[in-house]
Amino acid sequence: PQVWTNGINEASKTALLAWEKETGIELVQVNGQRRYGGPPPGWVGGPPPAGTEVYIGKLPQDMYEDVLIPLFQSVGKLYEFRLMMTFSGLNRGFAYARYCTQRSARDAIGTFNHFQVRPGWPIVVCRSTQKRELIVDGLAASVSQRELEAMLQQVTEGVLSVTLHASPCQRQAKLAVLKYSSHQAAALAKKALMEGNLRLRGSRVRVDWLHRDLKQKLQLWEERPPPSQVQEGKSLAVPKPLALPPVLQDVLDRLNTLCWRQRLGTPMFLTKCVQVNPNGWLRFWYQVVIPGYPVPFSGFTWVRQDGQGRSGHDEAKVAVAQHVLRVLGESL
Repeated sequence: PQVWTNGINEASKTALLAWEKETGIELVQVNGQRRYGGPPPGWVGGPPPAGTEVYIGKLPQDMYEDVLIPLFQSVGKLYEFRLMMTFSGLNRGFAYARYCTQRSARDAIGTFNHFQVRPGWPIVVCRSTQKRELIVDGLAASVSQRELEAMLQQVTEGVLSVTLHASPCQRQAKLAVLKYSSHQAAALAKKALMEGNLRLRGSRVRVDWLHRDLKQKLQLWEERPPPSQVQEGKSLAVPKPLALPPVLQDVLDRLNTLCWRQRLGTPMFLTKCVQVNPNGWLRFWYQVVIPGYPVPFSGFTWVRQDGQGRSGHDEAKVAVAQHVLRVLGESL
């Protein structure tokens, strides 16, 4: 509600307005981000080279440019500062600072990574990766590439290519990889698509950055040999990858959905059988890495094969995914 929106962070907002008036700095808010500079007043010449932008994460949501810009300008001249904003007037917990030189960007990382902006509140500062590729997962299997391209051109700008794949997470669904001309174009497209501007058939459509592990997985699938090869006069059938068992698919879907809603990224599982008992019990070591969660989940679990075709690794993944779901559900 508007009353609540106007009522939060009054002290911080008042301090920000006073700082803007005192310094004459102009902040422009558009498409969910508030920007200073790009270029700043008095700038002459083209934009700075690659490697001059840093990512700033884990910010207090009621901290604004009146604190952040002077802090990050203390190590070098800023070309641009972008703070990601919510509709309620809070920041989204992260920002981008682009410096005039690569040295200033390196100094910012060295000075401010793990720096406590408030007692007990360390932030993360690292090199901005300038990602340009998105995934749209959960599209209906009937969606064509031409239809998707036409829709994307209506609601986003700067799309260079679109490729469609079978979804690794949802059966009877497609995953699209979208490549954009710049990180900024991709970020604006991600925001537009996450706000529901993509009108296509398909339930539970998810939009996210294309992460390296998924990119490698998709490349491996593309490089697989065709379903059959002829060698020395014999036809060699290449088995298709087996579908995940329904119980495992269900619990992984629930875990993936929770992670997507919290924007944590896709969980990655490692399981290793370390002990086999004569009575059929198997002991597995496991590790689950969730990109946006501060620490991996790891430990040991005992499982028993159910005799219904699920492997020990599948049983371990079910048990581990259920454990991670419980812990995430409590911590979030």
